[in-house]
Amino acid sequence: MARFAAVQLDEIPEIDDGRCPFRAVRHHLGIMSFGITALTAHADGDRIINQHDESDPDSGDELYVVLCGHARFEIDGEPQDAPTGTFVLVPAGVTRTAFAHTAGTTVLAIGAGAAGQPYQPTGWELFAPLIPLFQAGDYEAGIDRAQALLAENPPYSGLYYNTACFEARAGRIDAALEHLRRAVELEPSLAEFARTDEDLAALRDQAAFGEILAGR
Repeated sequence: MARFAAVQLDEIPEIDDGRCPFRAVRHHLGIMSFGITALTAHADGDRIINQHDESDPDSGDELYVVLCGHARFEIDGEPQDAPTGTFVLVPAGVTRTAFAHTAGTTVLAIGAGAAGQPYQPTGWELFAPLIPLFQAGDYEAGIDRAQALLAENPPYSGLYYNTACFEARAGRIDAALEHLRRAVELEPSLAEFARTDEDLAALRDQAAFGEILAGR
């Protein structure tokens, strides 16, 4: 087993999910105890961090580090200048986004688990490029690509859950139930979310659906 790992930023493939391109540092290095993603602006003025609020129950604080260049954050609508070397800590539930003043500005986003809970990697980085397919209703294409992600039985609850959503929307009920079961095994808190998730509505009249969520 390797004692350490070292990698240059440009050696990590950039992933484009139709929003802000990013490099999945956590997945590339096999980190399981905290989340870390790198985002680099391609042009002056680019949005470098998608607007979001980390409001899911399992979300935690995020620390942003401006590695190089110059960024401008907006946190609950309040501007925050962030030149090279700036640390910006944003609690869960607070809306945030950021823009690059100059091309090449690079920000690290470091994520924690929910307060008092260990970090649980979900594999969102791998699934992100499939989101445009879901939004376009191209569920069959999304399922095909998701199957490739699941081929090696990864330990990421989010991959199984989102695949189940694709399959439920496409009417592949048995496959959706199988992948939902695996998602809840890996992350029991997903059961509560699944109960009201409209993407899984096609599963609710299935006896197996209740069994998967029972006691969770």
